[in-house]
Amino acid sequence: MTTLAMKSELLHHLNRLPAAMQCQVLQFTRALEKTVHAGIPGSTLTSFAGCIPLDDLNVMSQAVEEGCERVDLHEW
Repeated sequence: MTTLAMKSELLHHLNRLPAAMQCQVLQFTRALEKTVHAGIPGSTLTSFAGCIPLDDLNVMSQAVEEGCERVDLHEW
């Protein structure tokens, strides 16, 4: 579906909704808009490569292996 066709269909359905529901759609689209992130190209992050000391990386790796692989069935 093309962008134009999608916009047209959205407007078609939006116009059929009561004003209160149109307001909900507007609030939803505003919330969605806030979640869109442009991102950062990986090439801009290469300057950080090697910044974390090897000992710290080993501690983090060990913590992940010890703590993140378990499932506590009674947690919730």
